[in-house]
Amino acid sequence: MKTKLTKDLESTLYQYCLEQGSYVVEEVSMPDKKGIVDTLSYQQLSDGQIEWRCYELKVTKADFHSKAKLSFIGNYNYFVLPQKLFEEVKAEIPTHIGVLIYRAFDQKAIENSPQTLRAPGFLTVAKKAQYQDLQVDETKLTSHFIASLFREVDKAKKVEKGLQLYSDDKLFKELKKRSKAGYDVYTPDHNLYDRFIDDLQDEAIDSLQEELDARNEQYQALKLELQKLHQPNLEDQV
Repeated sequence: MKTKLTKDLESTLYQYCLEQGSYVVEEVSMPDKKGIVDTLSYQQLSDGQIEWRCYELKVTKADFHSKAKLSFIGNYNYFVLPQKLFEEVKAEIPTHIGVLIYRAFDQKAIENSPQTLRAPGFLTVAKKAQYQDLQVDETKLTSHFIASLFREVDKAKKVEKGLQLYSDDKLFKELKKRSKAGYDVYTPDHNLYDRFIDDLQDEAIDSLQEELDARNEQYQALKLELQKLHQPNLEDQV
């Protein structure tokens, strides 16, 4: 599971890459079993050349020393780190690897911002990356990049369509799985099934009330029409 800090770094880096004019996607598997890079960006330069940048996000010293393969195969490669972690590990960072430092916006800056901030913080360059030749075949890397972009588009479309994608059977199984988390009799507002049943009952009551109001309105209209029909007869008798 990603920590909140990791997610904050990820969303800030995404916005940073967009502002640099790059196409960007997270968690891209590399060709030739070169691992999975946290974030990969693709940028076409004015001379038509393509520039690839790889970013590895680390939030703790243990994370930095993880045995997971670092996929620094791009033309420029960076660690993205909180300031505190950078101070602890900067002596261990290879010469050719750059570093972006993450700093979160404070609450006052967020409140005083004239527009909605698109990221929870900002990045500054603490160490420039040195250029290197691409370490994998570019055609293969492009294919992996496109596949990862498609994965993200597919996820977004599924979220947009929501529960329409699931059969009643699958939804029922998911509800059964969630029931294993326990049922709190002391805080019923936190129980999924109680909330679901309460909502259904409220909707049913609202629906019945609307139908009753509509029928009452029809009844009153018919009653008025009948009164109008009988009114001339009464006048003739007089």
